[in-house]
This record gives sequence, C-alpha cells and structure tokens, in this order.
Amino acid sequence: MLNETRQAKKQSGRLPNMRYQCLRLLGLSLTFSCVLSMPVFGQKRPMVIDDLAKLMNVGGPQVSPDGKWIAYTTSHVDVEEDKNVSEVWMASWDGLQDVQLTYGTEGAGSPRWSPDGKWLAFTSSRPGKAKGSQVWLLDRRGGEAHQLTEVKEDLEDYRWSPDSKQLLLTLKAKDELEPEKGAKPTPPKPIVLDRYHFKQDIQGYLTDKRSKIFLFDVSTKKLTRLTKEDKYDERAAEWSPDGRFVAFVSDQEGSDPDRSNNSDIFVVESKGDSVMRKLTTFSGQDSGPLAWSPDSTRIAYRQGIAPRYSIYDMERPAVVTAAGGSPEVIAATAAMGTGPVVFAEDGKSLLSTIGEDRVDYVAEIPLKGNGIKRLTVESGAAAALSTANGHVAFVWTTDQKAPEIYVLDGKTPRKLTSHNDALLAQLDLVPAEDLTAKTSDGNDVHGMLTMPVGYKAGTKAPMLLWIHGGPTAQDEHRFAPDRQLLTAHGFAVLQVNYRGSTGRGHDYSFAINADWGDKEVIDLLAAVDGAVATGKIDADRMGVGGWSYGGILTDYTIASTTRFKAASSGAGTANLLGMYGVDQYILQYDNELEPPWKNVAPYLKLSYPFLHADKITTPTLFMGGDKDFNVTLVGGEQMYQALKSVGTPAELVVYPGQFHGFTRPSFVRDRYERWFAWYDKYLGMPVPVKPAAPTEHKAE
Repeated sequence: MLNETRQAKKQSGRLPNMRYQCLRLLGLSLTFSCVLSMPVFGQKRPMVIDDLAKLMNVGGPQVSPDGKWIAYTTSHVDVEEDKNVSEVWMASWDGLQDVQLTYGTEGAGSPRWSPDGKWLAFTSSRPGKAKGSQVWLLDRRGGEAHQLTEVKEDLEDYRWSPDSKQLLLTLKAKDELEPEKGAKPTPPKPIVLDRYHFKQDIQGYLTDKRSKIFLFDVSTKKLTRLTKEDKYDERAAEWSPDGRFVAFVSDQEGSDPDRSNNSDIFVVESKGDSVMRKLTTFSGQDSGPLAWSPDSTRIAYRQGIAPRYSIYDMERPAVVTAAGGSPEVIAATAAMGTGPVVFAEDGKSLLSTIGEDRVDYVAEIPLKGNGIKRLTVESGAAAALSTANGHVAFVWTTDQKAPEIYVLDGKTPRKLTSHNDALLAQLDLVPAEDLTAKTSDGNDVHGMLTMPVGYKAGTKAPMLLWIHGGPTAQDEHRFAPDRQLLTAHGFAVLQVNYRGSTGRGHDYSFAINADWGDKEVIDLLAAVDGAVATGKIDADRMGVGGWSYGGILTDYTIASTTRFKAASSGAGTANLLGMYGVDQYILQYDNELEPPWKNVAPYLKLSYPFLHADKITTPTLFMGGDKDFNVTLVGGEQMYQALKSVGTPAELVVYPGQFHGFTRPSFVRDRYERWFAWYDKYLGMPVPVKPAAPTEHKAE
C-alpha cells in the first residue's frame, strides 16, 4: 500500500526536506504555456502555471521563548537554477515587523530559538567548515550567521537543551563519504545489503546504519552518544523542561526491528551512555513528535490503534508519566485522528490539530473528560502548531487562501504573514462545494466538486475525477494549486474521500484492508454519478487521474468502467505480485496479504487491472520517476506495456533522477503541460489561441 503520508510520519525524526515539501504543499508547480490576455485594472484572471513560481510556501513556525517573535520558513522556485530554495524569516507577534533572515541559493530551514533567547539556529547545506546539512547560528543582536556543527554524518534532527548549552543531534552515518575537493575520484563500492527492509524512497538502499542521538556541547563542540544501543533507530528526541531527561521514540521489539511496527516511548538521563527506560507497552505505534508537560512529569505522544501494521492507523493523543505508569489515551479524542500535540502553558490541556471530514482544525483538548474547544471555525486546514509563553502560532489555508502563518489572540485566529496576498488578489480562485453520494453498497461517500472558473449556470462542464494518494489521506478545504489550475483550464474537478481515506475514523480507513481497488472504486463511481446528477457535468467528457495511490485507483477505475475518455496514472501499479520485493512496503505485504508463496490468491485478485488489461479501452498516460522506491517505476511500465500490447492508446513518461515526490521544477512543469495536452486531446478541449508572431520591419 502506497502511503506517502504514513512514510513521512514514520520518519518524523528527520529534518524536513524543504524543497520537497514546497512542491508537495503547493500541489506540484511551474509554468503553463496557455496564453491569456492581460486583465484590465481591477479584474481578476484565472490562475496559470507561471503563478506557481510566484507563490511562497510558508511553514514551520517557531514561537520565541518570550513569545514576541515567530520564526518561520518560506520556499519558492528558482526558475533559472531549476530548484526550490527555502529561507528563514521572523515576524513580530504584533505583526508590525516581518524580516527575512537568510539568503542564498543553498537555502535554510528548521529554525529553532535557543531557550535563553540569544540565538536563532537553523539548518543549511551552505558552504562552511563541513559539508552537508549543518546547524548554523544567528545572533539575535545582529550579524552574519556562523556554522555551529561540523558533523560528518547526516544530520536528521536537532533540539536545544533548556540551558542553551547543548544540542541533541540525531545523526546517521553516511554510507559513502564524498571525496574531498580536488581529490582523485574513487570507484563506487558495491552496496551490500542484509536487511529485511532494504529500500526506502529518497534514502535509497538501506544498510545497517541506524539513526542515533548525540549530545553536542555548544562551547567545546564535543559529541557524546546518549545511549549505548547500536541495533535500533532512535528518533523524535525531546529534552525535559528541567533538562534532566531526554525522551525519544524507538522500535526495539524482537531481534529485527525491520519486522515490527511496535515503536515505543523511551526516556534516559541527559548524559552520555545512559540506560534507557521504556515507558509504553502498546503493541503498535507509539510515536512522536513528543511533548513534555511544563513540570517535566508527563510526556504527550500519539498512540495508534492497529497492533500489526500502521497503514490504516489513526493516531490519538496519549500521555504517560516520565517516572513510569500506565499510559492513558486522551478520552476526548479517542475516536479522532490528530496531529502532533503540545501542552498548554498551564499543563492542564493539549493543543493539536484534528482532521475531520474535509477539514483540519486547531483544537484545545482536555486531559480529562470531553469538551474539545474548536479554535478555528472556518472550513480550512491547519498544521504545524508551535507554542511558547502562552502564545500559539500555526499554518492556515483554505480553498482560496494560500498557506500563511496565523497566531491565536486569546482563542481567535489572527493572520500574521501576507507573502501571497498580492498575487492572490489578482487571481480568480474558485471554492470547492461539498458533495455527498450514496453508494450501491450503502456507504455515504463525501467529496468536493469545484466548477471551472467563469462557469455559467445551466451549462455542462467537462470533468476530471482527481484522486488523492495515500490512501490514508483526505481531500479537504485547503489551497490546492492543482485544483485551481485545472478549473482555470476549463475543467470541473471532483475529489472524493473514498473508503480508505482519513477524516471519518479508523473503521472508514480500515474498510479496504486486503481488498484494494474494490470499495474505493464503488465510492468513486458513486460520487461521479452524484456530480453528473447536479446537471452541471457533461457525462460524455470526463477524465480520471491521480498520483501514487491515486494512480493505482486510476488503474482500478479504468479496468472497471469505460465511461472515462482519458486517464493519467502517475506513480501507480496494478500487478501486485510483480511488486513484491521491489518497493518499500515489504512489511505491509507480509502482514496484510501474507507472502505470495503462502497465499497467492489476494495478489492475483488485486492485480485485476493488469490481468484484464485487454478490457481497458481508456487512453492512458503513465508517469513516474526512475529513482522512486515508494511506488517503483516498474508498476507504470508494466501497465503501459500491457495497454500497448492490446492496442489501447498509451504513453509512458519517465523522469530521470526523481523520487516519489518530484523536486526538479522543470519536470513538474513538464508534467502539468503533458496532463493538459492529454486531457485536451481526448476530452475535446479548445486549443489555446497563441498570438501571432510580431512582423519584422526592415529599415528603409
């Protein structure tokens, strides 16, 4: 099962790749060749792909210890360099000052304030005394940033000690060090693997090197291992407020942690070679990010539901005492999926984001009893909570508002940054309408229908069924540039939270367990019927497409119906037997389906798009990156070859050097242009009129 969201959560100890996150949150960027006339003053215009290079992706807020400033990151496309660049900014709590702190093509991210308020740290791979990502320091009194760490390992995470004298560094040894500048190149060494889980997207082939936590002395730059254990990964480390202890997450079940999803919370003294104590006992996911109570007595974390594997898991807030004792799932949110939690200043409640049907809101959660307080009322999506000194900051976005930093004044959200306001003021952006449909097997499926820019009542628009990945994710009322670009191009866009999606409880997600492509397709087609029943959709001009699990469901859908005139399957697969051992999901295959030599029946059942390719008549565009270890390119290659063999129109586009989430802006641009060209061709969209070339006049 191909879940990029769960993959990110499992690697929650790693520093965010800001370039990847930019493309992921902006909905995949760059330049669209359709030429539109310039609007007259005061008129708004449809969005075009060029606008994505102008958008700033805003995220990662961090409130300063005194609560007076919020550091955050922005990310934008550098068209000339064909890459994404992130920078660090800070805004004053009152909103009167907003200052860019870092510059340069190498970018910067993960800002964190020192508890004494003297320093703002960030990570960057800019040139310095050591290569790779390092921690850099900015003096709040002014001056240039200087490099603090000089580690040779991969820096995955870092945290300040409460006295500002140390850092916790999460490091992982590199498989092969880069040669020094000017040194003679050496031939690459063979990659020797003996791990059960030996592949992971972006990380590549996995050797026996594990993530470990180190104490780093700021003044002496001395590194000290926190624990003696070598066999297991350690991640999501957090200092206790009194500085005496460090809590972290690790999966230490059995002799081979690759074969388990049973991560637990551990605590150690904040000194070298400490002996760890396990605090949790749930036989499933106990995960970070972690949050200590202000008095250093309790640790808040997230506990799953499923004991065997976490693909359909729903993470609920839980609290355990640092001294030991029985962990408690917070009763008020026991049936809800939540984001990372933080303690309120008084230690009597938690703050988090809660994902419900098509929205994600900020909430205050009592430690005892019920009575959740919803702090963002508007339909939208909240993320990345940060608190300090009673002040709360977060990222907020809606259908027609790009992500910006917001703060809570009391219990009222207030917009703090305005990086995208000028651009959005020019654009004619359309809201998504909620849609509900009843399926043939009795399910109420929920989705969103967004009509084209300038849609006129009484007419019928061509429509794209645009399927989200995951499957454990949801389409919600957030700013989605892909949705806005498709509607600006003239398509209605239908997005469906099929069974398997989040936002409606664990049972709704778990409904597709070992039965992929069945209930989801029933839900998708019922929602299509519901959209057509509105009278707004041209049922003879419909297409379908998606990426990752959205690509997989595209394959299942076109193998189940011929009603779509065109399809696009990105990073998908339809031959499950052929995927065993070639992607990163070995634990899920073995646990959910069993190995094929024990039970081949589900593999054959779930491979019906490939095994019945002769029934597919929908012209289909297949796409993928050749470095993708999440859903490997072979899945698209097999389906492309099958359709070519049976004579169905098909095209395969391979993007060199790209992982599951594309990072090269020119490839993202190319993908958009190919999507539009493919759907235009088969759905009969009008060809954009290009202006005539200027006439050349020779001088007399």
